[in-house]
Amino acid sequence: MAVVLFFVVSFLASTVGAICGIGGGVIIKPVLDLCGLASVSTISFLANCTVLAMTCYSVGRNLLSGESKVDLKTGTPLAVGAAVGGVLGKQLFGMVKAMFENQNTVGAVQAVCLALITVGTFVYTLYKQKIPTRQVQGAVPCVVIGLLLGIMSSFLGIGGGPINLVVLFYFFSMQTKLAAQYSLYIILFSQITSIATTFVTGSVPQFELPALVLMVAGGIGGGIAGRSLNKKLDNKAVDKLFLLLMAVIIGISVFNTFKYAAL
Repeated sequence: MAVVLFFVVSFLASTVGAICGIGGGVIIKPVLDLCGLASVSTISFLANCTVLAMTCYSVGRNLLSGESKVDLKTGTPLAVGAAVGGVLGKQLFGMVKAMFENQNTVGAVQAVCLALITVGTFVYTLYKQKIPTRQVQGAVPCVVIGLLLGIMSSFLGIGGGPINLVVLFYFFSMQTKLAAQYSLYIILFSQITSIATTFVTGSVPQFELPALVLMVAGGIGGGIAGRSLNKKLDNKAVDKLFLLLMAVIIGISVFNTFKYAAL
């Protein structure tokens, strides 16, 4: 029953993640934490693998079909910065983990950070039409922005998440569907380096192989479904779905904070 839940969660999360450009890890991580099916480290690793599978399909399919609208002059420096940030975020997670004997404390720290980031994202998205935006140009600023995104996503084990969209909205004046493509492109690079670092440093947590296989399958399946649905939805519909999703994640993250703190 548990492995079936792993698949269902990864499929649904990846579907929504592909539509909104948030990767899916921001849903997978708190939901599996809520279910308590594995340790904090294992869930982060499985979520990262799932997000990598989904973004590989989504980004690869867009590039091969010629449907990608990502300007590589902007997208690649962001992605490179996120890739480096993915390594730094992984190291930061290791440092925080080493500070506490109880892994549940680490889970509480992640849940609090995710809740705060998601609340900020929700509020910004709600009022973004009234907030003046910028048009950042140049490789160096893009690398710095990508670096910060990579650190946050890797540390939280969410593979990218809503913060990507807010940053793309504000710093690059992008519409929601365009920002979704850029976000998935950024997430792909940060996930590759984050997972590679896990293997190189020998810090792969214990996990059940059937769970990994089913989650990766769910990630790819969700990528296929989400990519198809994204074509049928306009920017307003994607915004509404994104806001609904943020509200759910805030609720789960707050619950997880108190759950881990009590253990």
